[in-house]
Parts: sequence; C-alpha cells; structure tokens
Amino acid sequence: MRKYLLWFLLIIILVIRVIYFYKNQPSYPDGTRIRITSRISSEPIRYSSSQFLKLQGFKIYLPSYPEVYYGDQIAVDGTVKDGELKDPKLVGVKESKIFLYSIREQLIDFYQKNLPQPHSSLIAGVTIGSKASIPKDFWEALKKTGTAHVVVASGMNVTLVSQFLISFLALLFPRRRAIPMALMGVWSYAILSGFDAPIIRASIMGSLVFVAQEIGRLNFSLRALFMTAFAMLFVKPDWLTDIGFMLSFAATLSLILFEPKVDRFFKKIPAIIRKDFSTSLAAQVGVVPILYFGFGQFNVLSPVINAMVLWTIVPITIIGMVGGILGLIFEPVGRAVLLLVYPLTSWFVWILRIFN
Repeated sequence: MRKYLLWFLLIIILVIRVIYFYKNQPSYPDGTRIRITSRISSEPIRYSSSQFLKLQGFKIYLPSYPEVYYGDQIAVDGTVKDGELKDPKLVGVKESKIFLYSIREQLIDFYQKNLPQPHSSLIAGVTIGSKASIPKDFWEALKKTGTAHVVVASGMNVTLVSQFLISFLALLFPRRRAIPMALMGVWSYAILSGFDAPIIRASIMGSLVFVAQEIGRLNFSLRALFMTAFAMLFVKPDWLTDIGFMLSFAATLSLILFEPKVDRFFKKIPAIIRKDFSTSLAAQVGVVPILYFGFGQFNVLSPVINAMVLWTIVPITIIGMVGGILGLIFEPVGRAVLLLVYPLTSWFVWILRIFN
C-alpha cells in the first residue's frame, strides 16, 4: 500500500510541476520579434544551404555559415511564426570550452575524413549520436524503413559503455570504487553523445542499475524506467511533447513487457535471427502508434528490416569507438581499425536500398 501511495504522490508532484512549467512559459504571438539566447543542447542538422536546430521550443533554420556546434552558446534574432523563428539572424556565438564537446567534433571529423558517405554518417550516428551530416536521401531511407532509431546513439550504446567500464575497472579497483568511476564514464559518454532524451534515459537507468547492484536489488526494470521518466520530466517538462522522448520510453517499456513473450513465441526460429527479430517486433508494439500519429508513416516490414541490420550495430559501435579514439591519438592506426567497419556499414546501406 505504501509503494502505491508513493507513486501517487510522485504523479501529483509531476502534474503540478508540468502545469507550473507551462503556465509560466512566455507566449509570443505570430509576428513578434524576439531574441533567443541559449546553449545548443543537440547537434544541428546541416543541409546544403542551412543548418537546423531547436532552441527553447522554436524551430530555427540558420544560414549554413558560420557553423554552430553542439554546446555553443548562441544568440538568435527572429520573427515568431507557427512555432518557427523566421528570418533568423545569428547575433552572437560563444564557443563551448568543454573538453568533451571538442572531442566529439574531432571524432566526427575523423569519421568523415576516413569513410565515404553515407558510411561516415552512419558510424558517427551509431557511435556518438551525430545526425548533422546524414545525407537527406539516406535519412529518408532510414525513416521509410523504420531504422532511423538505430543510427542515433541510444540506450544500447550506454549499455555497451557501462558494461565495458565496469568490467575493466573491476579488474583494477574494488567494486565499490569501480562503480562510481563507471558512473562518471557513463555520464561523460552521455555528454559526448549529444545528451538527447534516449541517452539521458539510458544513463539514468544505467546509474540506477549500478546502484541496485551495489545494494543487491536487480529486479526493478519497470520501476527504474518510471523513476527515470519522473526525473527527466521534472527537470525538463517540455519533453512531455517530445517525439524522441515518447519513442524512447515506449520502446523501452515494450521491450520490458513484451520481448520475453515474443521471443518464446518464435522459439523455433534460430537464435541468431530470433533475438534481433524479437527485440525489434516487441519495440514496435509501443512505437507504432507514435510513428503513425507523429509522422503519418509506418513500414509493416520494419521488424524484418530491423532484424537484418540490428546485428551490425554492436560491432559498428565497438569498432567505431575504438577506431575513433585510436585515430585521435595516432591517425594511421585508427584509420586501419575503422576500415574494419566498412563491410558492416555496406551491408546496412545495401539492405536499406533494397527495401527503400
């Protein structure tokens, strides 16, 4: 009874927080000229003649030059119209001095320098969540085939990083010391990967799992998910209407609830195929309604397509990370490692072209 009362109180607190947030949001009628000063919290998407970003809820298409980057503090003048800042003018840029932001840009440059498109964008997206340089036709193919979710750094990447860190650090330090150090590593990766909703969710959940390991309570996935939702929405209530946030939580909830059942249902399928297919199909249960109402599209073959490409994501992530880090230290070695990923990205691109 007490736990239900606690959840009820948390829901009430969150509702009050959301109402207070939206009630105190400034309202700008269409035609209002405003200036927005804000830090860029996700990487701008670059087109041939513009760069797209969102600041304080407004869609903004800036000229392609000067380029602005994730982490920069910028000031933009423009006219409000239908949720967009029209005729935007960049009036100030304060470049980020945070070390991890610089590392992120260097990694993206390294991938672009050593792999052709769309392979470089694919590995940059999978590894560190960079969407800036994804070619338009490739992005459209990803959306049509229902695979766009795999080319942005996600919970799986956080899981890989956390598992590697805890395994490695546990060899060097007692577990009580290794866990806090692994937590620092996970959150450093979250910053490096763009700090988008899926990454934050996975980082919070990963942190909770580490704590659960320490206190001996592992079986609390659903509670961890809802605790994460509460924390994220309490800090940033406008994520309540963010499609990325919705997709992230719907997919995770569906995996927790349905993946074991789907896996058992298809138990006669070979395990090497069944795992990715079951994961994809279970995730689709939650995301289909959001995709349909949010984008007006859904590919019925998406589970099959995902099953054909999901197996490449783990090796692409690992090789991309290792190659990128080595490339920043000694480029020829990093390039040699990075080339190992080319057959995997080629398979991914080929599958998309078949089903697009």
